[in-house]
Amino acid sequence: MIENQSDNIDNKENDISDQDNVPEGSQISDDPVIDNNESSSQKTEDINTEDLKNTISNNDARLEQLEKEHETLKNQYVRISADFDNFRKRQSRDQDDLKIQLVSKTITSILPIVDNFERARQQLKPESEEAQALHRSYQGLYKQLVEVLKQQGVAPMRVVGQQFDPNLHEAVLREPSEEFKEDFIVEELQRGYHLEGKVLRHALVKVSMGPGKQNSQEEVEKDKVEEDIDSEEKTSEDV
Repeated sequence: MIENQSDNIDNKENDISDQDNVPEGSQISDDPVIDNNESSSQKTEDINTEDLKNTISNNDARLEQLEKEHETLKNQYVRISADFDNFRKRQSRDQDDLKIQLVSKTITSILPIVDNFERARQQLKPESEEAQALHRSYQGLYKQLVEVLKQQGVAPMRVVGQQFDPNLHEAVLREPSEEFKEDFIVEELQRGYHLEGKVLRHALVKVSMGPGKQNSQEEVEKDKVEEDIDSEEKTSEDV
């Protein structure tokens, strides 16, 4: 009986010694559930990182596309703005030109009346008191008419003594002059007018041929007469 107890004790000691001899790595068994969770978590992190990269890449591409669209729209706006500004300026010029054309047509029909006023003023020489009163009334009407023309932008040309310019003047006569050089205006036959800096009506003028033209013409005629005389003398001698 005592021997059996001692054998049991020896067996227990042997078991304990065997447990002590087991390697450390073999004491903890691997848990498959934990390994699966860790692997799944790693895969999820990898997927999230890839999705984030794709999202950033897509956002960059979208941003670049939006910047290009913005630049295109900006250029279109600048062009449209410039076109509208040019259109507005063109409309303003067209309106101004139309206004000038209408005013020019109206004033052109009034200018002959102004010419008649000026001719009458040059011819009238009031002597009696009644004629002078009538002349003053006439002068008042003429001044009112001239003032209205000034308000519309009409200005008369001053041409006598100026060099002839076909853009402003219309030459009706040419004559020799000792006072004026050639192609200078000697006399104004009909007054010309400007409207807003543009020619409303050309001035009818008499233009100088310059000094010596008449003398040279006489010399030519004299030489011709002398040639005729010489020819007649030669003919008589031959006879």
